[in-house]
Amino acid sequence: MLEQKISSLRGNTELVILPEMFSTGFSMNVGTLGEPMDGTGMEWMKRVSHENKLIITGSLIIKENDKYYNRLIWMMPNGIYGFYDKRHLFAFAGEDKRYTPGNKRLITSVKGWKCHMLVCYDLRFPVWARQVTAAMQGGESAEYEYDILIYVANWPERRSHAWKTLLCARAIENQCYVIGVNRVGEDGNQISYSGNSLVIDPLGEVLYHMADEEDIFTITLQKEKLEEVRNKFPFLRDGDGFVIV
Repeated sequence: MLEQKISSLRGNTELVILPEMFSTGFSMNVGTLGEPMDGTGMEWMKRVSHENKLIITGSLIIKENDKYYNRLIWMMPNGIYGFYDKRHLFAFAGEDKRYTPGNKRLITSVKGWKCHMLVCYDLRFPVWARQVTAAMQGGESAEYEYDILIYVANWPERRSHAWKTLLCARAIENQCYVIGVNRVGEDGNQISYSGNSLVIDPLGEVLYHMADEEDIFTITLQKEKLEEVRNKFPFLRDGDGFVIV
């Protein structure tokens, strides 16, 4: 189904974003659903990325060294990939009992855009996403770490207000575009997901919003808009310096 949707895209698409655990839905059944890094999910991403000449990102249940990870993959058409292991595990649902947390961020790039990749529950922890500039560390450069903050998710409908509010907050406080891609429908545990996938500009204005139904939406982001906001409102120069350890 996803392959058909991706193959139907027209124009010069650079990046396709899929939800968290896009091949299985969010699950604690790691013994059955977990796969190795050379498994079917990774092979599918590699093939579809190559055939369609675009980057694909989304997370999978990965087994590695007898541990399980909620691992976001950034797959490029040439077969080279990066990955990010979800840092904040959802203890409320027991994710921390089944999965191992990551401890490294992934900031990658495409066509001059730097993208910071995160997963679902990470959204509730702003320090892990916080933009750091050299100026905040006492230097003179105002260069930003990243331009786009991307969250892939299985975020339940019952907490959709928090999802939408926090995505806007992350865009405003980090002066970046934010993209949140969430699933829709009902899972095997009768938990409903409303989607509410969003694209938000650096001022917190919503550029795209879809709730309650599947959608394929292509958007072109404007680097000029991003630079205008950062130059006109250089708020992060006044931010507090810190180090994530």
